[in-house]
Amino acid sequence: MAKAKKVKQINFETRNKVGLLSTVTTALSSARINIKAICAYGMDKKAYFMLVTSNNAKARKILAKLKAKTTEDDVIAVEMSSGAGQLKKAAVKISNAGIDIQYMYGTVGKGKTSVCIFKTDNDRKALKVL
Repeated sequence: MAKAKKVKQINFETRNKVGLLSTVTTALSSARINIKAICAYGMDKKAYFMLVTSNNAKARKILAKLKAKTTEDDVIAVEMSSGAGQLKKAAVKISNAGIDIQYMYGTVGKGKTSVCIFKTDNDRKALKVL
């Protein structure tokens, strides 16, 4: 059975450069901040990050020292068992409720679980159906 909850996600963009992910993760881990989920990619000389951490307030202060201007958004974290068809179950529930998924990304959780982060056009309704 999947467990869904609303969480805060940190967002920022910066100039892309070699070693940026290393710089960001080193700064956060040195401050003992756990990255629970991450989506990071580069496009057109810019780097884009979306993070869910164990301490967003502290993480935002650390990232500010790296000259990152951060924002926070509400997203849905869905913890589910790891296995074929598990993501499909969540996607079908959201779709059947007429909710648009704006983006999602996943990460490995503890043991045999995965965590997927969803941003939808109606997070309140998505939480209810999940």
